[in-house]
Amino acid sequence: MGALDFLSDYFSNNFDVSIRKRKKHKVWQTVNIKVKIDCDGCERKIKNAVSSMKGAKSVEVNRKMHKVTVSGYVDPKKVLKRVQSTGKKKAELWPYVPYTMVAYPYAAGAYDKRAPAGFVRKSEQAQAQPGGTDDKLMSLFSDENPNACIVM
Repeated sequence: MGALDFLSDYFSNNFDVSIRKRKKHKVWQTVNIKVKIDCDGCERKIKNAVSSMKGAKSVEVNRKMHKVTVSGYVDPKKVLKRVQSTGKKKAELWPYVPYTMVAYPYAAGAYDKRAPAGFVRKSEQAQAQPGGTDDKLMSLFSDENPNACIVM
């Protein structure tokens, strides 16, 4: 009976491991989506579609800011797909950050006229690359080193 016991233990242990691998623990998230909301009917359709999702605990629709906020154990991609299924094809994840979070909010990539009050568009801040040609040109006229001024 040693072989049967070994095989039964082997298959039962592998079965348990495969079940544990398939389970994913979802984390509590707040998903913000930008979607154009024109009327009460659009607002109701979106709210009903998202609130019926498994794991969605609270749904807030702000028509003035064109924003839908969903809190719960949800996946942002699935929420976005559910909102788009209501007929709102131009739905996207919230592309704005608060005005105070950006170093220079009036940069070309950050400033957006359509952004709600107090928000600017998310953008990567332009950083100077170390060792670039600009650094070499600036070091020609350095006040810290008198021998660095080679032009004069």
